[in-house]
Amino acid sequence: MSFSLPLPARHRTLPRCLSLRSATLGLSLCAPLLLGACDLAPPYAPPHFIVPDSWQGQAPFAIARPADATLPTQWWKLFNDPLLDALESRALAENGNLQAAGERFLQARTMVTKARADLFPHVALTAGGSDNRQSDDRLFRPMTTATQVTDDYAGLASWEPDFWSAIRNRVRIRRQNAQEAAADFAMARLSLEAELASDYIQLRGYDAQLSIYNQSIAYYTKALKITKTQMDYQAAPRLDYARAQAQLYTTQALKLDIEAARQVTEHAIAVLVNAAPSTFSIPPVATLAFKQPHVPVGVPSGLLQRRPDIASSERRMAQANRAIGIARAAFYPHFSLSADGGFEADGMKLASLANSLWTYGARFNLPLFDGGLRRAELQRSWSGYRQTRDEYRVTVLNAFREVEDGLSRTNRLTLENTALEKAVKANLETQNMTMTLYQGGAGTYLEAIFSQENTLQARILQTMTATRMFQADVGLIRALGGGWDVKDLPTMAQTLSMGPFQYKDLHHPRQVGDVRASEKPEQWENLTAPAPDIAGLGSRSHLAPMPAGDLP
Repeated sequence: MSFSLPLPARHRTLPRCLSLRSATLGLSLCAPLLLGACDLAPPYAPPHFIVPDSWQGQAPFAIARPADATLPTQWWKLFNDPLLDALESRALAENGNLQAAGERFLQARTMVTKARADLFPHVALTAGGSDNRQSDDRLFRPMTTATQVTDDYAGLASWEPDFWSAIRNRVRIRRQNAQEAAADFAMARLSLEAELASDYIQLRGYDAQLSIYNQSIAYYTKALKITKTQMDYQAAPRLDYARAQAQLYTTQALKLDIEAARQVTEHAIAVLVNAAPSTFSIPPVATLAFKQPHVPVGVPSGLLQRRPDIASSERRMAQANRAIGIARAAFYPHFSLSADGGFEADGMKLASLANSLWTYGARFNLPLFDGGLRRAELQRSWSGYRQTRDEYRVTVLNAFREVEDGLSRTNRLTLENTALEKAVKANLETQNMTMTLYQGGAGTYLEAIFSQENTLQARILQTMTATRMFQADVGLIRALGGGWDVKDLPTMAQTLSMGPFQYKDLHHPRQVGDVRASEKPEQWENLTAPAPDIAGLGSRSHLAPMPAGDLP
């Protein structure tokens, strides 16, 4: 149930009512200025968490300093790989998922403009005409009613004063939602950067494994010839020759499996950089030659300012707080002002001042009983706010967990890789010695095969561990926010997509920050065209075989 008090005024009734209605209208216009501070949303501040002084994965008693928490925004350059730099640049410029996230931010900005429009009076121009005739024999027809009238009229305006900040809170919600979309874009960009870097490192890890297999296959081929010679001179049994053959063919099969995995990874990279897999290729290399980056981790408390997903969760919490103010405003009276004016006559006399009309007035609406509708909405808004607080806390805890996981992986994998490098060196020496003894007749081929298999497994395991170590560095950088800072979010004023009197540049609103969207998405419609050159790569060509050579 609601109670409305319409206060209309008809045309040409100015003399008696002018002073009263002018005062009413003036009071209504001034009320928003007097009551502009009536914001019914609760005071808001993000939760203050008590966090440790340093990370568990760091050395004991090593308290990180805020000055150590500086990560470059182009963090992938820490790996010192020019091709990775080129791939990252292209992905940031052309990746479809990232551009879609940018469009979602632009849409959120337009919703700010849409919500803000309710703060201004709405003015419309209408015009219409009709030719009507009433029957002369119509029952109860007044004698003064014309039998034929042609009407034309135009012009109306309306405005709702925002006494209780309900409209302004809706605008603030939309502004905070736009900031949330900007944080989501930053998270999508960071995820893209990390996924591309991880895939590229994996690709180079496969290249290193293929190089090892090529070297081992060349070594086993040479050993097979030696065994064949030994067998021909009755210096070795045929069993040794069969073992050498089995070892060679098995290694060749394992190499094919790595080649297939490399191609799949290359296809994934192609999609990330907005290229069709059939038009894209990356030349192989022989070694895993990344520079291990120094990753500054900073203090745990600083992570709250450097993670886009934490900022996004906090903006959702701020929106839920504003929603409480909107729910509270529903309990208070609402006012609206309207004005209508124009001309009413037949077409020949339309412009006559005597045929002008106007209507202006105010409407007062006070809800009395609605069966608990408003109370239920207020209760729901409070629950929604508490839900966002819980989700914010979980987001923060998961961020801390990801950093601790990254520190644990990088520390342990670095030590593991160092140990495996020593194991590879020892196995290479053993392999060379056992093969020399076999050629001299002082050893068995079973010992040689055993040492060869151990050497191959150690080298492959060390390469896989080094690959995981570099990928762990990428994961740690991603967990730390990748050089992003909450200061990179657009301000509340920057979330507006256009001004109230802007009528141009509507197709692509002005860019805010580094959030970009595709201005010409149709340029990517041809999926069969060769991929543009990336740092001299060119389009797809057959992979050149890596040099085999002998094992060191």
